[in-house]
Amino acid sequence: MLRDNAILLLAIGQTLVWAGAFYLFPASLVRWEAALGWSKAELTLGITIAVLASAVAAPFAGRLIDRGHGAAQMAGATALAGLCVIGVSQVAHLWQFYLLWLGIGACFAGCLYEPCFAMITRARGTKAKSAIIWVTLVAGFAGTVSFPTVHLLAEAFGWRMGTALIGAFVALIVAPLLWAGAKALGETAGPAEGMAQPDYGFLRQPVYWLLGLGFALSAIVHGASLHHFLPLLAERGVTDATAVVLAACIGPMQIVGRLGMVATQHRLSTHAFALIAFVCMGGSVLALLVAGGSVAIIALFILLFGSAYGTVSILRPVIARDFMGEADFGAKSGGLAAMYQAASALSAFLGALLWSLGGYAMMLACLVVLAGCGAVLYIAAHRLSLRQAARGSDGVKP
Repeated sequence: MLRDNAILLLAIGQTLVWAGAFYLFPASLVRWEAALGWSKAELTLGITIAVLASAVAAPFAGRLIDRGHGAAQMAGATALAGLCVIGVSQVAHLWQFYLLWLGIGACFAGCLYEPCFAMITRARGTKAKSAIIWVTLVAGFAGTVSFPTVHLLAEAFGWRMGTALIGAFVALIVAPLLWAGAKALGETAGPAEGMAQPDYGFLRQPVYWLLGLGFALSAIVHGASLHHFLPLLAERGVTDATAVVLAACIGPMQIVGRLGMVATQHRLSTHAFALIAFVCMGGSVLALLVAGGSVAIIALFILLFGSAYGTVSILRPVIARDFMGEADFGAKSGGLAAMYQAASALSAFLGALLWSLGGYAMMLACLVVLAGCGAVLYIAAHRLSLRQAARGSDGVKP
């Protein structure tokens, strides 16, 4: 698949834009706290603003894809994100920091996974899943690229110059790379067939809401578990060194899950993969709930949790097409992304609220329930989509 120039360019571009824009935040957080004097709570509000802005902008980004402007949008959003990153290198006031991350978040809607996968799905149709898998396999190493790069540049030139260099790289190198990859997909310059006039009729379809809410609950489970993982281990007496090693293994386990999809995609349906992902997500949190300080059971959590999340990013756009058809796909994908990203943005706060009410045991128990509810909503969406397909509605595959 990586002999396909379009997919190769998109895979490399996605790795670099995630590394230079999204992972810049966690990679720089400690330095920002030390240099700017703002608290962790004040700083992390920036990434919450960014993710919420991305959720709000996602439906509009989807419409541009439907109108045939996906390549221009991806390049423009990436370039603007790079300019905003350069702006972050010059901030002196908290409001400036928030404003710039608001802009970066809006750009996320046009240049990260959601628009990339929507374009691939639109261009490749039923062959999209394998292409999306390969993009995520490569881009899964974005964090591996980002953390040492941010550290080395900050050590050599200071965090401000290092951040500015990263922003310039994103704007001048990554944006053209993503434009070339998107154009190589062969997307037409005009609107997609049937898209002469905007049509949001899918918002009246129960399948859309069942599917969107089901995956939104999975986003809460993922985000709350991930953001609170290290504090939870500290409460249980796991040493800092061990906790960092365990947390570092979550990313590679995402790659394991995606490789599992590559190896079994000809034997298991997309629906089967989705069910496995929901079961693994809920099972992983249940394992963490009962693990105490057992490193072995915590390692089981990491295996199930990372693998499940690694497949979800691939499954969501493919399932959206299978359940709701190709018409207005960019808008549908953008709308589903908005729900998912909004839930993801709120997940850390919701986890903290549950912790304040009853500790991490209550939080994890609630997350197990949410994972189960998400699975139920997904199954309901699948069954309803099959009934619609039987009646001749816009395509849905089992």
